[in-house]
Amino acid sequence: MRVAIAEDSGIFRQALVTLLATAGTDVIASAPTGDELITRISSDPPDVVLLDLHMPPTYTNEGVLAARHIKQAHPGVGVLVLSAYNETPQAMALFGDRAQGLGYLLKDHVTDVDNLRSALERVHRGETVIDPLVVARLVDSRQRGNDLHALSDREKDVLALMAEGHSNVGIGRRLHLSHRTVEDHVRAIFTKLGINDTRESDRRGQDNKRVLAVLAWLRSTQPT
Repeated sequence: MRVAIAEDSGIFRQALVTLLATAGTDVIASAPTGDELITRISSDPPDVVLLDLHMPPTYTNEGVLAARHIKQAHPGVGVLVLSAYNETPQAMALFGDRAQGLGYLLKDHVTDVDNLRSALERVHRGETVIDPLVVARLVDSRQRGNDLHALSDREKDVLALMAEGHSNVGIGRRLHLSHRTVEDHVRAIFTKLGINDTRESDRRGQDNKRVLAVLAWLRSTQPT
């Protein structure tokens, strides 16, 4: 897997390069800004781009803007955005209407090389990766209202893992539930939230559709 990195902190950028190198990942380019990285990969795009959320010149949403540009220019490139803080509006802005091959993680959760490589591999496959703490805040904000009142505690657990991009098998392993039980919970969640769970033969496509449905529901219920 070929990876390119944009991170304004030289120390953290080098740490990422070293961390990925130890996992056998080929870092083909690294830069302090999104614009510079976009230029460097224009003729030779990597498999995945790793972007800091806050970079020069404004240190606000440069990572989101760079991610959008890269996905438009190179649709097959996975993009993983890193942030030092749990900024759910930025996360929702990143995913927009299409979440395939995109991820948003907190920097505290990328120091484990296995977790980082797993996240990069998932966005490379076209999956969606959302930091568990980001999902938890989104779900918790809905729990404070009436939107999730119909869900059981176990269904809320399943919903959070669905929003992180886990398949039914992955959810079952994490919650120690049978595959049939997870399927029952998923059907109940979609029914209670009024989301149409259209089945597809392609498993990856179905997983992405499930995540997109959850993201769409979360986005539609954000306070105005």
